[in-house]
Amino acid sequence: MKVVLGVIFSGVLLAGCQEQGQTLAKVADKSVTQDEFSAYLAHKHIPADSEKRVSAALDDYLAREALAKAVEQSALLDNKLIAAELNEFRKQMLISRYFEKYLNNVVTEDALLNYYANNPEQFQTKRVNVAHILFRVRRGMTQPEIDALKTKVYEVYSKLQASETFADLAKAYSQDVLSAEKEGELGWIKEGAIDSEFSRIAFSLEEGKYSEPFRTPFGFHIVKQLKSPQIIKQPFEAVKGDIRYQLRAEAKQAEYDKLLKQVVVKKVATLNKVE
Repeated sequence: MKVVLGVIFSGVLLAGCQEQGQTLAKVADKSVTQDEFSAYLAHKHIPADSEKRVSAALDDYLAREALAKAVEQSALLDNKLIAAELNEFRKQMLISRYFEKYLNNVVTEDALLNYYANNPEQFQTKRVNVAHILFRVRRGMTQPEIDALKTKVYEVYSKLQASETFADLAKAYSQDVLSAEKEGELGWIKEGAIDSEFSRIAFSLEEGKYSEPFRTPFGFHIVKQLKSPQIIKQPFEAVKGDIRYQLRAEAKQAEYDKLLKQVVVKKVATLNKVE
């Protein structure tokens, strides 16, 4: 290998040359400097004080440089296309590595905690415990059929006003089979998680009170508030990932726009039409 390298290289390794910027070797007309090789060692995670590994790495590095130079000088490949691909790879590497470091520096644990503390409304939900009696309006129903349902729901409402219990009436009349088995109880529902009219009425009631009949896309309801609304705050650890994603996206866009403004781009020629 050393004999082959000695033939390929137009220069030899300058033993003991450790100063940054110094030439270690030449491959044809290209100088290989200590700076370049040190960067290569860092890229390969090879410690500079590991003499054997550094020596082997240098042999491999110079051999690949020589091989690439020989291929570059051949007529087999389209060097302009290769150069274009390398330039695109270089740009992508620069951009991705820059933003990786930039975002790690900007979106810190403290930044996440500050956002969580300063935007409490984003991480809390309001919920209420309710029960309902439902008469379903199904697709294809005629207006007389819908009117008959409306009459039934008002009959049940009259029974409530006559002191019959909500639980018994839900079991007897509600067409929501699952909740009817539990005396109409739907459990805790989040504000805005269901139909807007249902949510508005459920949260506006007083604990223990029930509503007048009203209609939603599901049908006719009577709603009873079992327990008054509560505000539940999500713990930081549960939303930490979402905050990080949001802050990184915002910081990246802001930095992207700032960087573009620093460099003036001018089109100085019109592209020829590609046939």
